[in-house]
Amino acid sequence: MSYTVRELSAEEARAHIPALTALFQDALDSGAALGFLAPAAPGELEEYWQEVAQAVAQGHRVLLVAEENGQLQGSTQLDLATKSNGLHRAEVCKVMVHRRARRQGLARRLLAAAEEKARQHQRTTLILDTRQHDPSEQLYQGAGYTAAGTIPDFARSSSGELHATVIYYKLLS
Repeated sequence: MSYTVRELSAEEARAHIPALTALFQDALDSGAALGFLAPAAPGELEEYWQEVAQAVAQGHRVLLVAEENGQLQGSTQLDLATKSNGLHRAEVCKVMVHRRARRQGLARRLLAAAEEKARQHQRTTLILDTRQHDPSEQLYQGAGYTAAGTIPDFARSSSGELHATVIYYKLLS
């Protein structure tokens, strides 16, 4: 499969909201922990993507997508810290790959692209968090992220169960 990973402008993000929403819904439906509970309320995910597009327009968010033949297959974001003591930091947010495109290295490619964008923005410390024991932990560890700690009972799943979250970091050279 031939995937293209690219950055979206705010205008492109707004134009892609239906596809981004479908991608997000697929991730939620498959049990991903992305800050929303399945099923998402009507309009909730579209509103989220509008906020992302606004953050991109303001220059403190980078939105990356992976496409195959013009069809959205994955996405991630880089939230650039804006406080003066944190201009060297960014948070990797919402790494998601559609079920039909998983297990092909696409999440790793999205992470690598986010790291390259971080370097372009002079960001040397990346952070992220994920639900403990999710397959994403293997992805992040394999990509060189280090677990900094675990917070018990951090997030609720759609079943109502509370789960621990692991905070990861990576120092870029």
